[in-house]
Amino acid sequence: MTLHDVPSEQAAREEDLIARVQRSFDACQDPRLKELMQAVVKHLHAFLRDVRLTEEEWNKGIEFLTAVGHLTDDKRQEFILLSDTLGASMQTIAINNEAYGDATEATVFGPFFVEGSPRIEPGGDLSFGAAGEPCWVEGTVCDADGTPIAGAKVEVWEADEDGFYDVQYDDDRVAARAHLFTEADGSYRFWGVTPTPYPIPHDGPVGGMLAATGRSPMRASHLHFMVEAPGCRTLVTHIFVRGDELLDSDTVFGVKESLVKDFDRRPAGTPTPDGRAVEGTWTQVRFDIVLAPADGRG
Repeated sequence: MTLHDVPSEQAAREEDLIARVQRSFDACQDPRLKELMQAVVKHLHAFLRDVRLTEEEWNKGIEFLTAVGHLTDDKRQEFILLSDTLGASMQTIAINNEAYGDATEATVFGPFFVEGSPRIEPGGDLSFGAAGEPCWVEGTVCDADGTPIAGAKVEVWEADEDGFYDVQYDDDRVAARAHLFTEADGSYRFWGVTPTPYPIPHDGPVGGMLAATGRSPMRASHLHFMVEAPGCRTLVTHIFVRGDELLDSDTVFGVKESLVKDFDRRPAGTPTPDGRAVEGTWTQVRFDIVLAPADGRG
């Protein structure tokens, strides 16, 4: 049965309930909170009525959300994974990061950012022993007018070559994450590890949802950035590896063409930009970042 097949008397009872629930928020003193709650009621009930949700399905849904909550802690955010895999994270980012000139596009935050990363100096190594092929990353940070920004905070984090972030290990390591500040000419540079594809954590309820629906948990290879500067919109983004076969099927819908970059592999023995001795191959990528103004729209 679809909503169109529901007898008029039954439909009227359902619509009356929606109206009563929405009116229950009429006395809310916060206009925005009132708007949000009444909209949640409207769209939640529209979903329930559209699919004609059964009581068994309702119970399964409650069990699923309960499991998501039980697994979430200060090191693993299963609710963010759920939001990511449903495209809700990317939609929220799109709404809140309107295109502004040539400003760098934003993408998902992800569940593995940790406050208090170590600071490195320009040219430093953020891998801190993380396994992976060395990668030299360099670029500039400027505003929408092309003016270099000195002192912009560039926060970077990534998975190791085995597909794990430091917080996924149980030894309290801090690796493959750090922050640095741009120099007077807006430039930044550091060593990391070459990004490789990996699955999002799929041993929990979100992974179960993906498996049940025939979806892959794999993320395209990427390197996380968060860039902050006074007077500018904070940018949360990634860069992706050109040629990665997962670019079109990233499970959190995070890939944007403007963020796909060439990670050029250098043969063993090739001199590095800073003279560092590297055993074996290494890669090199450039990522020039343009920040929109804090109030930038359109």
